[in-house]
Amino acid sequence: MLRDRLLAATLCAALAAPAAWAQMPPADAGPVATQPEPPIPEAAPPSPPTAEVAVLALAAPDLFSAGGRDTGLPADLWRGASRDILGAALPVIAAKPLSPAGRALARRVLATGASAPEDIGRDPALAGQRVTALIAQGGVSEAGQILSKTSGLDRSPALAQAAVESALLQGDPDRACAVGDGLASGRDETYWLKLRAYCQLRRGEAGAAQLTFDLAQEQARDPTYGRLMGARLAGGGDPGKAALRNGLDYALSRDLGLDLAAATPSAAVAAALHPDAAAEARWPVAPGPGAARAALTALAGGDLANAQTLRVSLTEADLLAAGPFDLALLDAALAVASGQGLGPAFDALAARGAAAEPKTRLRAQGAALLGDEDAAVGQL
Repeated sequence: MLRDRLLAATLCAALAAPAAWAQMPPADAGPVATQPEPPIPEAAPPSPPTAEVAVLALAAPDLFSAGGRDTGLPADLWRGASRDILGAALPVIAAKPLSPAGRALARRVLATGASAPEDIGRDPALAGQRVTALIAQGGVSEAGQILSKTSGLDRSPALAQAAVESALLQGDPDRACAVGDGLASGRDETYWLKLRAYCQLRRGEAGAAQLTFDLAQEQARDPTYGRLMGARLAGGGDPGKAALRNGLDYALSRDLGLDLAAATPSAAVAAALHPDAAAEARWPVAPGPGAARAALTALAGGDLANAQTLRVSLTEADLLAAGPFDLALLDAALAVASGQGLGPAFDALAARGAAAEPKTRLRAQGAALLGDEDAAVGQL
């Protein structure tokens, strides 16, 4: 420490020397008054080493990352998905009615938010088909959740159309019109002309609405849309029966005050009209021979006590006659109805399915993989 102070003092003196010598009096001027030595500054404490901060680059969310609800399926669900298979399957799911089990499985898978391969996750057309298929299988609310987290609707007609249908089915035509007005490409396609005519009329632009309506009908004549929208434009007349093919039909039929119950709705419109319909129509069981099937039929009819009694009374011959599929489904359904939980029942379903003949085995194991009671019993 003393050596450091001496070194510091020496450096200070050397730096101050020229000024000091310039001010020194002649040699014979007598004694020179000494100046007090300046204080030696304390050395600053060493700075602590800077900790290195690890920077982790996060992948940007893709168009399949947004989910409609917590489905319990993993975040890598779409990993390894084939673009060609998705491109072929999604339009079919959107257009073809599925069994109760198939519909439940489709809704669960399509509502799952998970990262997809880049060629899929960055494709707005595929993303739009996913949401459209989800809506078609009754997942209107889940579709709305996905779309609320999705950007770029104005650049993708497929995503925008899904957003419009979701808004119309949820009774929000203003939001649907806003999406249509903001679309930057594909605006001259028939669907958008139909929507634009509807929105223009809602805004009181009757003349523009008539011109757009005529253009849409010239481009692709649609008798159902024609009579509904024609009645709206005319402000009266007989519009005929309600139509519930899609969200636009639903909006027009509702605005005209038509009897919606008299029309046959698509799956998407049915889900919008009756969101609790799945719960009301649970467990459709076809009657059949055998004590196990009788127990299932009783349970489907809401008679839990009778179904439990029939299950306990099954003989060895009844068990053999029932086969692993009906027996496992009966146990799963009883577990759900009595509040015992699904885990053991679905384990039994998978295990018994392994002992069945190939066709039945696939049905039983498929029901177990669905992971919920509606889907499992829907395999009947």
